[in-house]
Amino acid sequence: MTTDRLAEIGRTTAARLTRTPGVQKVEGVGLDLYVRQNFLTAQECGGLIAMIDADRQPSTVLATIDDDYFRTSESCNLDRWHPFVDAIDRRICDLMGMKARQGETLQGQRYAVGQQFKPHHDYFHTEQPYWPDEKKRGGQRSWTAMIYLDEPQEGGETVFGAAGLSVSPRAGMLLAWNNMDRKGMPNGQAIHEGVPVMAGLKNIVTKWFRERFWF
Repeated sequence: MTTDRLAEIGRTTAARLTRTPGVQKVEGVGLDLYVRQNFLTAQECGGLIAMIDADRQPSTVLATIDDDYFRTSESCNLDRWHPFVDAIDRRICDLMGMKARQGETLQGQRYAVGQQFKPHHDYFHTEQPYWPDEKKRGGQRSWTAMIYLDEPQEGGETVFGAAGLSVSPRAGMLLAWNNMDRKGMPNGQAIHEGVPVMAGLKNIVTKWFRERFWF
């Protein structure tokens, strides 16, 4: 993990998002978080939802966690070479100013009533057994881009507890946040959770960007 490189990625990406028309910075405590409304159309959201519904499987986590209810959603990796997915993927990369090879495969996630993802960080914890492999596969995660594809009738907010923020799902809206602090170190303020859906469904897609090329 190269802190200077991660700090530079943080600065350049934040600067790009700040000067991009239609992107808003959300003020929180110690966290760089940005919102872009209507990033995807209703048709694009529907197409991604159909792909998620066709391939979804119980979600997993990399870390060793003794809690069967930590992440209860269903998810799948979307086919990044599918023309429909590829076009959306490239738009995300362009918005973030990232090279396509820095981005992991776009992951779709589906939350039904009662399903959740308890507080967690998207960055890799270097003391975990998975880190040596991930270090070789592109290194640390820098930024996260997440898009809501629909809106549950109740619940399903994304809560950044340490930063004092709660975001309600809105179809087509993209969130982007830096998982590192200004020095390029893992930022504890980036802890977040997907609170349980109380009514309806929540579908999202998430793209994580690495410090180096991912493979």
